[in-house]
Amino acid sequence: MYKLIVSDLDESLLNDHGEISEADVQTIRQLTAMGVKFVPNSGRGFASMRSLLEKIGTYGQPNQYVVSYNGGVIVDNEHYNVLVNHYLDHQVADQLYQLARLEPQLGIHVYTLNAVYVTNINADERAYIQSRKVIPRELNDPTLARFKNIPIVKIIMENLDQQVLTDFRQKAIEKVSAPMTIAYSSSRYVEFNPPTVDKGRATIELGARLGIETDEIIALGDNFNDLPMIKAAGMGVSVENGIAEVKQAANLVLDANNNQSPITELYQRLFAH
Repeated sequence: MYKLIVSDLDESLLNDHGEISEADVQTIRQLTAMGVKFVPNSGRGFASMRSLLEKIGTYGQPNQYVVSYNGGVIVDNEHYNVLVNHYLDHQVADQLYQLARLEPQLGIHVYTLNAVYVTNINADERAYIQSRKVIPRELNDPTLARFKNIPIVKIIMENLDQQVLTDFRQKAIEKVSAPMTIAYSSSRYVEFNPPTVDKGRATIELGARLGIETDEIIALGDNFNDLPMIKAAGMGVSVENGIAEVKQAANLVLDANNNQSPITELYQRLFAH
């Protein structure tokens, strides 16, 4: 029997307006009552997930968890204690930030443990992140010197043109001589995380902490940064709107897209009988 479901949020669990359907809220509550843990596993910071956790009933509850920053941090929902953390080397983050500032077409997000700082984001991007319940802080500094003693969890660059992101990724690899984990997400970001950090490793690490075997884990996602957990879980699941690479790696591709209560279909197909 499956004991743990880890789920991406944007474009997977959440609809195009950044909301969870009422059907999926009730399904998750039913799964929780059955003893199945439901854990968001997202590139977001954990603070921005509070309203979701309140809706599904796991906020403030013991033995419930969240994985954030693409696996960089694992948090318990009862006290918001950080159980596992991986931070980006400050010098690496600063190099990436300064390199991105030379590209006027790139929006930049810098994630600390409790906040997200942005620079050069346009109105479309501002509306997108606000729809995801993220309240950014403005950052116009030429370097990240002010964060020297503040942990940076990840830094991401935004543009709706995938080629622009691909070109910057290549520049970063050439200019920053340090190991990093790099992934694309939401068809608008290239994300730079600490080395050895991804959603798959965090999923397995959380499962081990809970005494849950790999074949007892379901992972739901849609994009490149979800691939490690799709491949790591015993049952990798793609929403209908998942990219081709995720669908190919998944054990199950749902008929539902992110606007059609995917967790409810997952329940019907894997648990109802």
